[in-house]
Amino acid sequence: MKELLGLLAAWSIVLSGLALLGGVALIRRGNRVAHHRAMLTATGLAVLFLVFYLAKWGLYGTTAYGGPEAWRGAYYFVLLSHTLLAAINGPLALYVIWRAFRGEFALHRRWARVLVPVWLYVALTGWIIYLVLKRYGVETGGLTF
Repeated sequence: MKELLGLLAAWSIVLSGLALLGGVALIRRGNRVAHHRAMLTATGLAVLFLVFYLAKWGLYGTTAYGGPEAWRGAYYFVLLSHTLLAAINGPLALYVIWRAFRGEFALHRRWARVLVPVWLYVALTGWIIYLVLKRYGVETGGLTF
């Protein structure tokens, strides 16, 4: 079950990033309706990621890096930047969506230009972290009841 939750989390965030890219392409073509649907799909997939990730974390605890020492600094840089930007990504996404629903498209567009690269970085680094821990992860144990 642990592996399934991790895989579902990884795929949902990657698919979220792909839906985000699709939404950007659609709005550049002027297709607002499809853009709206793609962005809500991206948001829904990001929420699914959060559910899967938190379920895995809550049931099985964390996984520590146990890979080559030479890569440790790079791994923790990616992990730290991913975590900080992921914490910013959620509220920023809600703000951008709120502006779109209110019809405030100038603010929506301005902040979306910040949000999209952050979201894509978080999605890509999330996948990288998943793959690194799949290969080099060390179990730290789950919660005890």
